[in-house]
Amino acid sequence: MSNEMKNSELPPKTCTIERLVTLPEDVEKVLAGEKTATRRNGRYADIGEIMELKGSKFIVENVYSQTLGELTDEHAKQEGFEDVEGYKNSILSIHPGMPWLPHMKVWVHEFRALED
Repeated sequence: MSNEMKNSELPPKTCTIERLVTLPEDVEKVLAGEKTATRRNGRYADIGEIMELKGSKFIVENVYSQTLGELTDEHAKQEGFEDVEGYKNSILSIHPGMPWLPHMKVWVHEFRALED
């Protein structure tokens, strides 16, 4: 099963691409090539949209929904972590009191660096 969708099949964005990656440590992971995806509780970007971080450009290649229970260690590596547990601990430290519910849906935004 493919998670790939077209922009026309996606619900409206709930935020803007400028808010997709904002934490300084995440920005550094993206710039270093260690982070190639971001999960958010809403949709922040369209496929093909360009994100700019510190003068470097990244293109959003895929946007799809996923539940927290579907996360694998490979997904955590996309986020710049060794495994799901590391990613989970980071998210819960950023959002105190947030429950980690396997059925909770998030929006995955996958991106890659654009060559100048």
